[in-house]
Amino acid sequence: MTAIDDLSHLARKASEELDANVMEVDRLLHICNACRYCESFCAVFPAMTRRLDFNVADAHYLANLCHNCSACLYACQYAPPHDFGVNLPKTLARVRRDTYINYAFPRAFGEMYRSNGLAVAMATSIGIALFLIATILSQGSLFVHGLEGEFYAIFPHNTLAVVFGSAFGFSVIALAIGVTRFWRRVSEPGTPVAMGSAIGEAATSALTLRYLGGGHGDGCNNENDAFSLWRRRFHHFTFYGFMLCFASTSVATAYHYLFGLEAPYPIFSLPVALGTAGGIGLLIGPAGLLWLSIQRNDLQTDERQKPMDRGFIALLFLISLTGLALMFLRDTSWMPLLLAIHLGFVMGLFLTLPYSKFAHGIFRCAALLKDAIEKRRPNPVQAGSD
Repeated sequence: MTAIDDLSHLARKASEELDANVMEVDRLLHICNACRYCESFCAVFPAMTRRLDFNVADAHYLANLCHNCSACLYACQYAPPHDFGVNLPKTLARVRRDTYINYAFPRAFGEMYRSNGLAVAMATSIGIALFLIATILSQGSLFVHGLEGEFYAIFPHNTLAVVFGSAFGFSVIALAIGVTRFWRRVSEPGTPVAMGSAIGEAATSALTLRYLGGGHGDGCNNENDAFSLWRRRFHHFTFYGFMLCFASTSVATAYHYLFGLEAPYPIFSLPVALGTAGGIGLLIGPAGLLWLSIQRNDLQTDERQKPMDRGFIALLFLISLTGLALMFLRDTSWMPLLLAIHLGFVMGLFLTLPYSKFAHGIFRCAALLKDAIEKRRPNPVQAGSD
């Protein structure tokens, strides 16, 4: 079998899986639409009631609107072992994975969502770290005295800016094209709405993780029917930790190019303060999410996504751990080694970012925006019945 035959086989298999998953969404939502017990639980069910049938675009949209709080699974009278077998969180999770694959840029790279797990993330990062360590060794000793804190004496600033900036720039472009493809597929023309209000609602829902509050605001169901807010809290630690680290890098960039101030910066400077706070958040959040992932009931999740989920949160945790270690030990001879390891994990994240769990946040924001727009338009189902 040739490489072209292999790709064709994978494409057919992916198409068959997509069709089967969409058909299952259509079956389950027809049952849910007849019952409507969970209508107040989250945004998925009110959006569901605006439709009588569910096509591929509807399945993709509702799958990304679902936050997998699983309140509906434990409340459903038709959930397994009932003959209807209604398990909406697991089915929508499978369709979410399909959307990442289907809208990826470049399209051929969508297959990376199937294999970008913990092993790939670690192999990529460690491989880059070993290359950087070898580069340092080629110039002398790995443990160098007299260069304490002088990061750019190890790797020139301009080199780091070009290499890491290019990788991050590609990730941003790839994610932007992917979510644009998704938006074009799931959106449709309709009555004009106040976009400022819709964007504000979507942003508030995303930033507060409103729909990780469960059906009644008590939290998610994890390993059983008990509600807990810990999944929401750990997501907050992760998201805002990431944003603080991004802010730290942005401020440091402004210091360097606008004010001519080069790293390392004092412990109590703004870039270090932001980075430290963000780093602590990225220790607590990913560690907590990993623990919840291990504990989670298999009925709630798509088991094929676990490696991808865990690979992403492991990278965030290790970036934070090595970054904090580098900050505290930057004035020692360990600095070159720690710098190489930290940069290896950062580059590993950048290279895998568009094809990792990170994509779910981007697609979910788009789904929340569509939901906010839909709610400001007349309900076509009610209009049809009138």
